[in-house]
Amino acid sequence: MASVIAGLAGGVVATIVMTIAMMMGDGGPPPTAALVAKFAGGEPEDYAMPGMALHFVYGIVAGAVFAVGVPLIGLSLGSIGVAIGLGLVYGIVLMIGGMMFWMRMILGMEPDRSMIMMFGTVHVIYGVVLGAFLGAGILA
Repeated sequence: MASVIAGLAGGVVATIVMTIAMMMGDGGPPPTAALVAKFAGGEPEDYAMPGMALHFVYGIVAGAVFAVGVPLIGLSLGSIGVAIGLGLVYGIVLMIGGMMFWMRMILGMEPDRSMIMMFGTVHVIYGVVLGAFLGAGILA
């Protein structure tokens, strides 16, 4: 069973890889910058770094939730293949939750096709890297 510490570490690694993929994409601020701007006032571009910091916090916490949550629903991260598969599913769930809840309901954004593709791609990358990290048992 993966520990909270392993989940936090996996969240760090997966968020770094995801962020690199995001930066190779459109290069704009993450959607979390729009969340900061909504409450602080101003434009998302004004809050790129706070938005990125918030995104890292989400990614790290999501790693711990995955590491603790998967065994709670009766599944195991013991095999790297299974862990990657579960990570892939988790990335898709995070993508759907991010688009439906954060983007549409909280921020009132309607993402275009390119944003949906980028958002989906980086969340799948996050989930696969997180699953691989935890499945490899680096900090088990």
